[in-house]
Amino acid sequence: MPVHKKVLLWPIVILCSWLLAGCSHNKATVKPPAPEVKREQMRGVWLATVSGLDWPARSSLEAATDADRIRMQKKAMTDKLDNLLRTGINTVFFQVKPDGTALYQSSILPWSDVLTGVTGKNPGYDPLAFMLAEAHKRGIRVHAWLNPYRVSMDTRPETMVALDGTLQNKPASVYALHHDWIRKAGDRFVLDPGLPDVRKWITSVVTELIKNYHVDGIQFDDYFYYETPQSQLDDEETYREYGQGFTDKAHWRRNNTLQLVKQISSTIKALRPEVEFGISPAGVWRNVSDDPRGSDTQGGRPAYDTAYADTRQWVELGLLDYIAPQLYWPFARKIVRYDVLARWWSEVVKPTHTRLYIGVALYKIGIPSVTEPDWSTDGGVPELKRQLDLNDALPEVDGTILFREAYLCHPQTEDAVNYLRNRWHAGAEK
Repeated sequence: MPVHKKVLLWPIVILCSWLLAGCSHNKATVKPPAPEVKREQMRGVWLATVSGLDWPARSSLEAATDADRIRMQKKAMTDKLDNLLRTGINTVFFQVKPDGTALYQSSILPWSDVLTGVTGKNPGYDPLAFMLAEAHKRGIRVHAWLNPYRVSMDTRPETMVALDGTLQNKPASVYALHHDWIRKAGDRFVLDPGLPDVRKWITSVVTELIKNYHVDGIQFDDYFYYETPQSQLDDEETYREYGQGFTDKAHWRRNNTLQLVKQISSTIKALRPEVEFGISPAGVWRNVSDDPRGSDTQGGRPAYDTAYADTRQWVELGLLDYIAPQLYWPFARKIVRYDVLARWWSEVVKPTHTRLYIGVALYKIGIPSVTEPDWSTDGGVPELKRQLDLNDALPEVDGTILFREAYLCHPQTEDAVNYLRNRWHAGAEK
């Protein structure tokens, strides 16, 4: 009997051992959720090429030979990138389409005149390709910054002649190819945003760009419907043709802008979803006096009412990877306080997946101002510190972008830039 009991118990022991081993194995293979990897804070700067504001220097166009000009322009660009690295900046927003021309090889846009002095003339190298290679070598990301609708910076007769003259080359200017798309507004030639063919054309520009260049992002600036009281865009005929179903022209215009943003967003996500799509609008969406959802501000040329850009809606619809409102005012500017706007935008993005970067007015630092004296108090450092401290304190703010690159080397901003280097470069090394 005892022998039989031992024999019968062995299978039970073995089975329990198997079960225990199985349980132990299952526990070992269940992995805890991976900790969320925090995205590196944006420490960015806009590098403007329109009119050669930041690059290239106009003096390079006076070089004795093309080879000298190319050498000067490349050297200036690498010097700037080295300076960005020293300052702790990790992203440059490079203006590759300042108007109806390009600073990269395109089959749609002619070469920009800022490179050679002549619209459509091949500069002998590809600035965007060079920027990407040199920036990525230094660990700096590059977002291609485009002005979607602007065709020229003025409407002078010589400008018209230069743009029409591109018909002799390929590609020709959109001005020469599609006179029916062109309007005057803000004393500039612009594309009519109400034309579906215009939106398709802009989408084709972005498509070509992301297919041919490994940019880290695409950014549109705040120039959508751009007009002034003295130079308004005449789109009455376009409105009559395409505005059926809208209660007024303002709603129709905002829908045109929305359609463009939708087209660009879906195109980027379909072709290269890793490329970030962002927009840098005017800092004020709407004032609370005009809309209870607006910010407690009293000015700032609201994007909704002046550029016909419903930037808040774009965030809520998930059309953008990031939004970078231009908050170019100090804490003490009562009608458009920096902190009021930063907190308002934080609330807007909070329930969404859209990242928030804040545009800061580096260009105002060190300049005496009656209405905004804090920009020049103690070299502007206390005001800059207040703004960066608030950005860091708000969980929804993922970083800061400075406007603009040339002011990193201006005497007026020297104290502020030294402060930035101590703050940002130290952070970059951690």
